[in-house]
Amino acid sequence: MEKLTFYAVSAPEKLDRIGAYLAERLSRDVVRHRYGYVVIAMEALDQLLMACHSQSIKPFVESFLHMVAKLLESREPDLQVLGTNSFVKFANIEEDTPSYHRRYDFFVSQFSAMCHSTHEDTETRTRIRVAGIKGLQGVVRKTVNDELQAIIWEPQHMDKLIPSMLFNMQSSEDLDRAGHPGTPSVAGQDGEENPAALAENCFRELLGRAAYGNMNNAVRPVLVHLDNHHLWDPNEFAVSCFRIIMYSIQAQHSHHVIQQVLNHLDTHGKNTPRVRAGIVQVLLETVAIAAKGSVGPTVLEVFNTLLKHLRMSVDFELGDGSRRNSSASASSGRGKESDERIVQNAIIQTIGFFGGNLPDYQRAEVMMFVMGKVPVYGTPCHTLDTVKIGHQGTKRIQTMLLSSLIMVTSGFKSKSMTAALPPPFLDPLFSTSLMEDGELRQLVLEILHNVIDRHDNRAKLRGIRVIPNVAALKIKREKISKQDVAFMKKHGQQLYRHIYLGCKEEDNIHKNFELLFTSLAILTIELANEEVVIDLIRLAITLQDMALANEENMPMFIRCGIMALVAAYLNFLSQMIANPPFCQHVSKVIDLRNMDAPYLLPEHIFISHPRLPESLDKEDRLLYFQTAAMADCLAGPGYNTERLSVPYVPQVTDEDRLSRRKSFVDTVSLQVDIMSNNLPDKVSMTSELAEEITFETLKKAIDTTGLEEQEREKRRQVMEKFQKAPFEEIAAHCESKANMLHDRLAQIFELTIRPPPSPSGVVAISAGPTQHQSVPVYEMKFPDLCVY
Repeated sequence: MEKLTFYAVSAPEKLDRIGAYLAERLSRDVVRHRYGYVVIAMEALDQLLMACHSQSIKPFVESFLHMVAKLLESREPDLQVLGTNSFVKFANIEEDTPSYHRRYDFFVSQFSAMCHSTHEDTETRTRIRVAGIKGLQGVVRKTVNDELQAIIWEPQHMDKLIPSMLFNMQSSEDLDRAGHPGTPSVAGQDGEENPAALAENCFRELLGRAAYGNMNNAVRPVLVHLDNHHLWDPNEFAVSCFRIIMYSIQAQHSHHVIQQVLNHLDTHGKNTPRVRAGIVQVLLETVAIAAKGSVGPTVLEVFNTLLKHLRMSVDFELGDGSRRNSSASASSGRGKESDERIVQNAIIQTIGFFGGNLPDYQRAEVMMFVMGKVPVYGTPCHTLDTVKIGHQGTKRIQTMLLSSLIMVTSGFKSKSMTAALPPPFLDPLFSTSLMEDGELRQLVLEILHNVIDRHDNRAKLRGIRVIPNVAALKIKREKISKQDVAFMKKHGQQLYRHIYLGCKEEDNIHKNFELLFTSLAILTIELANEEVVIDLIRLAITLQDMALANEENMPMFIRCGIMALVAAYLNFLSQMIANPPFCQHVSKVIDLRNMDAPYLLPEHIFISHPRLPESLDKEDRLLYFQTAAMADCLAGPGYNTERLSVPYVPQVTDEDRLSRRKSFVDTVSLQVDIMSNNLPDKVSMTSELAEEITFETLKKAIDTTGLEEQEREKRRQVMEKFQKAPFEEIAAHCESKANMLHDRLAQIFELTIRPPPSPSGVVAISAGPTQHQSVPVYEMKFPDLCVY
């Protein structure tokens, strides 16, 4: 061997003939089953290959690969392993120049077949499979870095390579799951290597070398393999596969994998619920890993696809429910329903988890996107058509989307409220808070808490109660910023209004009142300056007056609950603003209630069986918080106590139309309708009853004595009104004037607008009165002077 090596190195041009001769001898020995000579010939080829690195080695390599192919084709396991080992040695040699004509198709096919070996003897089967995996690893190393061998990434090769690796990874998992205690582990048999570990390493290596354009070809065979072997349910193996994929590929390619899984979910849209749930859980794993790095442009697409499948799942569940008539199919129907719930929960978890891991700027976009998909009565919602699924399905979708929004918004910290709660997010959120369903209103309040509570004070405020010492809670707060002051000026009335309307809902339970108390407390901590404090006190007093007057015939529990809420909140507020006289007034009322009317305090009303009174005693003024007393307490610098005397009136907006309920808005709009219908008649009457112009009337018109004083007094009243009246009143006054002007203008236009006169004159129509008819421009007769 030494002489042969020396000869080959000193005369490299002879390598070609040496290789051809050895190949011929080896072929003959394989056919004649002279395996000893085969081993000698193969060793000679190996050593020559390792020793010679000249340019003329290329023809020799062809002979060498031809021999390896011969060994792999034989049925003898020993020869197959021998051929594989030789190929692996060759694969580890780095060649100086690329090879233009060499192809590895045969080796990919043969090694893949060895990976699926079904030899009777377990030990031999393991050896063949290990050899197959090593061979594939050799092919990968030899080809993936060689630009001339890019053909390896083509589907026909990937469809053999990847399933072979997954098959071996999966078979070891099956053995582990079976867990036979009597048999030794595959890894420990005669020091052989574990096929699963080898296959996993090879799989990681392949994915790690995958370029941008090859990602789809690398991931698609994985999905096909999981389909063919029914590995989505249970999906432990699928999850572990995609974990390996996500951690092996380059971070910037993550969105390719997510896209592939989303497309796969679309193709399985009508499959069994458990398969869909398995795919969604795999998606959850992939986005969980991808969200930490770069997710790329697919963020909203992920959410869009998931929301589409959520809607489909609700459709399937409710569709099956409506078709389920016979008692025989009831049990299977219930099973299907619970399976669909698994899909829905998996989707919600994915939406929440993915959204929660995104950076804040992307999270704000996602919040608006998901909120835009929540179906609201009376508004067009293109993605989630609520007509087909009915009230129950719509409610389910609303609940699930709001639950996912709670997960997305948890831990969301925004510098300013304007960025955290923009109108496209705030308006639909508040529309949902007007729903009749108590559970939906709870979810909306929790979302608001997540966004507004930037210092994590909620846990300290949990449970509605009269807090004896607020300072002991050690509440964190910062000075309110200018942006937040501007936010409250713009959206404060909306917030107060929804708390006001939320309090008087008849289906409110303990949790609703608890969340409303927390909302008021968080607003006070995060967004309250002196002006907002006055507004919140006005809101509390109006709630108390509403519960006392009971114009809407609310149940006694709701009335007592509102009273208890006001007491708990004013106790909290008085201590937060650290005003001793205010604290004294509030504690005095609470002490009196403890003795005479405990049902007006949260500790006594929010229990399992509260004692409710027959009626609330309006006469006993000491049991209620008095506006005048609070105004005296707050008199001094900082607080505009004059505004306390103006009762709070909620703004009327379009949202009430969306709430599917009767409310005070209906009566307002009714009055407007009646007035607008009568307006034309009134105008005609005034024109008919025009005042006669006489000498006396002219004399009065000319006489200006006293007019100046009247004008001055009128101007003074207007200025005083704009200085002292609350903003809502001024806004309502301006709105009514604008509406009146609009109506008058509409009438005038209706009276004056006629069809445009025709240059060709009036066209008389024999039947009926004379009518003006427009003539097309090209038919008009223009005077010569007019034509240019």
